[in-house]
Amino acid sequence: MKSKDKTRKHKKLHIKLSIKNLVYLFAFITIVIYAIIFYNFYFTKEVFATEVEQEANNEEFKVSNAESVNIDEIISQNTNEGKREEYSVHEEDLEYITKYRTNANLPKGMVQVVQEGREGKQEVTTKTTYKDDEVVSEEQVNSKVTKASINKIVEIGGGRQASNYKVKNGDTLYVTSDRLSVMVEPNEESQKVATLSKGDELKLLEIDNQWYKIISGTARGYVKAECTTYLNPNQSIQEETEDSNTQGGSTTSGNSNSIQKLSFGMALNKPSGLSLEQFTKVLTDSKDVNKIFENNAQYFYYIEKQYNINGLFVASVAIHESGWGTSKISQQKKNLFGYGAYDSSPYNSAYTFSDYSESIDLLARVFVKYYLNPKGTEIYGGEKATGSYYNGPTLTGVNTKYATDKNWANKVYETMKYLYNKL
Repeated sequence: MKSKDKTRKHKKLHIKLSIKNLVYLFAFITIVIYAIIFYNFYFTKEVFATEVEQEANNEEFKVSNAESVNIDEIISQNTNEGKREEYSVHEEDLEYITKYRTNANLPKGMVQVVQEGREGKQEVTTKTTYKDDEVVSEEQVNSKVTKASINKIVEIGGGRQASNYKVKNGDTLYVTSDRLSVMVEPNEESQKVATLSKGDELKLLEIDNQWYKIISGTARGYVKAECTTYLNPNQSIQEETEDSNTQGGSTTSGNSNSIQKLSFGMALNKPSGLSLEQFTKVLTDSKDVNKIFENNAQYFYYIEKQYNINGLFVASVAIHESGWGTSKISQQKKNLFGYGAYDSSPYNSAYTFSDYSESIDLLARVFVKYYLNPKGTEIYGGEKATGSYYNGPTLTGVNTKYATDKNWANKVYETMKYLYNKL
């Protein structure tokens, strides 16, 4: 019995020892595996990353053909060409937008300001490219509004009858704008002596271009002519129209004798003399597939009455720049001139307008203020021209700074001839 018991104990011990050895072996193998993983992760990572990066760089190298690029050679070439770029930031006027609305109580074709436009301010970044110290190109690349502008609101006559009356000294006038400043002298920089409200009565003492010398109660001085009317707001339109027609004066219908003679060197800071009906006639054309110019012809007439500019010139620029209103910018942004577009991103940088009349009105003012009149010239609304890009009031003068295409003036003139020949 004892010998058998010993044998059993021995076998038990042997089995236990075998299991224990297996556990140790398994633990050892596990440690070795983790050691290998640890080593590969921490000691070969840098080599692996380097190989991947190099592989990626090799791929990029092949795609970009970078082996053919020599930076030193490029720098040397640019230096030899004498090219350089400069960026400058300066403050500019932020032009206001004009909103037009029809008033059936006004005679046909009459223009009446009910809210004065007020300019804002903006910081403009300009890139200037030089070659051998000569300016090759200038491009506006950014702008930031620092003072918001206030829209100008204009009412246009929608009545059936037109008025032929022209105001004269001694007439009684009425304020049409929301507020109207009375100035000591006929200019914006003069001292203000009083503020009048819409409907206030004035007596006209003297006409001084865009200003009227008036007296109203105790206030005496100069007011903007565009913010007044001879129409009594308390009298019916029928009575006013009949009364004014009997007193003579200028007519809105125009005549062939008052139309400015067409020539390449004509002064563009003078109205064409066309009537409202004549503008509609010449701008109704089969090329105008979307009828943009036909439907907005009246605004080229209204800019003549307000800003002393040739409306057919402005229409011709719009036709040339927009391809008779077929360009993407003109259709989607109602911008007939590509105004505000940078060469680097013309569509995105071009101004967006809510109505075609806004772009027509704004560009007319831009031409008058910056291109067509020398600095200090009295222009619309009591303002003075800055003459920043003035090189004469002709097509050639405007072309100098307005367009990089040296043949721009000739192209616009061909369109003007086309329109004039339809009269």
